[in-house]
Amino acid sequence: MYATRIMRMQATRSFAFPAPKEPHSAHTISQRLRQIKRVPPELFPIFFVCGVAICAGIYSATNKIMTDKTLRLSRNSPESREH
Repeated sequence: MYATRIMRMQATRSFAFPAPKEPHSAHTISQRLRQIKRVPPELFPIFFVCGVAICAGIYSATNKIMTDKTLRLSRNSPESREH
């Protein structure tokens, strides 16, 4: 390998080992809310569909647990078992 090629590889070292940040560089809520603007608008329909699917799944599972009388939710007590 040539020496210039090795020196060129050293430039990516900052990506592999980033410099430590300042100790007081925490993000506030308003700074995090501003990051929503950086999300591409094409992803919002995907977020919406996934959110609806998750809500429908939670509703369906909760409805099944609450209304199904044949579903066993706990173990049988030893005295109620038939031998």
